[in-house]
Amino acid sequence: MLAIVYSSMSDVHRMSRIENFTCYPLVQHLKKKSNSMRFIGNIIWLVFGGIIISFEYLISSILLMMTIVGIPFGIQTLKLAIVALWPFGTEIRIKPRSSGCLSTIMNLIWIFIGGFWISITHLIFGVLFAITIIGIPFARQHFKLAGLALTPFGKEIIF
Repeated sequence: MLAIVYSSMSDVHRMSRIENFTCYPLVQHLKKKSNSMRFIGNIIWLVFGGIIISFEYLISSILLMMTIVGIPFGIQTLKLAIVALWPFGTEIRIKPRSSGCLSTIMNLIWIFIGGFWISITHLIFGVLFAITIIGIPFARQHFKLAGLALTPFGKEIIF
């Protein structure tokens, strides 16, 4: 049974706004199911190659950070390593106050140095996973990683 609880009697007249009522049993059930499905998806992702991808990004990040010029690029590969380790439930957003022209220039350098090939690799894996119905959630994660791998500067990860 779906119980709708109104915050006050005056809110009955403003039903067009969804903030006025809360569907307790349904919302709580969906949140629990969503969190458990994310956890299961992340565990399956780790077992079938996610930990290897994340480890490769971590190694490349350490190698890039050994040079002073490579530190900004090493930080971006750390972003990729974090998302590659636990992709289900993470969201990638454009920073509202990105550094403008600097992030554009750094993204162009990133694309020419290797970001294009990393992105193509994730796109290929995404297409291969999307062939089967079971692989569609994993394909979506590879497409998310492809977008981040193409232009990582000026983006943030939300857990």
